[in-house]
Amino acid sequence: MMTNLFSVFDPSSSIFNLSLNWLSTFLGILMIPSLYWLIPSRYNFIWNQIMMTLHKEFKTLLGPTGHNGSTFIFISLFSMILFNNFMGLFPYIFTSTSHLTLTLALALPLWLCFMIYGWINHTQHMFAHLVPQGTPAILMPFMVCIETISNVIRPGTLAVRLSANMIAGHLLMTLLGNTGSSLSYMMVMLLIIGQIALLILESAVAIIQSYVFAVLSTLYSSEVN
Repeated sequence: MMTNLFSVFDPSSSIFNLSLNWLSTFLGILMIPSLYWLIPSRYNFIWNQIMMTLHKEFKTLLGPTGHNGSTFIFISLFSMILFNNFMGLFPYIFTSTSHLTLTLALALPLWLCFMIYGWINHTQHMFAHLVPQGTPAILMPFMVCIETISNVIRPGTLAVRLSANMIAGHLLMTLLGNTGSSLSYMMVMLLIIGQIALLILESAVAIIQSYVFAVLSTLYSSEVN
């Protein structure tokens, strides 16, 4: 039996004598995007700066004929490869970018899409790309063959460059690390310093390779516009 009509307004839900009903006062904040009520962290600020810099650079590479929003494809590609490269530097984490299965799966569809789009929509422009400007008439057949081969091997070079760089550094670190048990105390100290230097180098390689992959993909897409 209801003792008091107004008892429904009492904050009855509680844990450790702390009333939880008052939390409903702040529930509205959760419906507002955090951008408007939270100060962005330094990490967030740095990442936004990197993304904006990449956006401007890719926009410049694509030129005025590039489609709006196409830079987001290459920024997403850069982010994915970068995170995978860095995750592979941690112990016992599988480095997916060191396998051609992943790198070819990224490079081949991109290149294929660019080629299909270019040959369907800009056929004359694509034919013109096969013969560089100022080529003598006698060398034109050879230039067409060379340009065609260089165009066809592009996804392969993109994929192999990334996977080979990831394999090389990791392999060197593993080989050096396995020799540690048979070395003297002084040599182990030198080995640790060398491994730290290699780890810094691999971190730089992880950033550079993801950037190179994204930039070359952007350049390949700008050629078909």
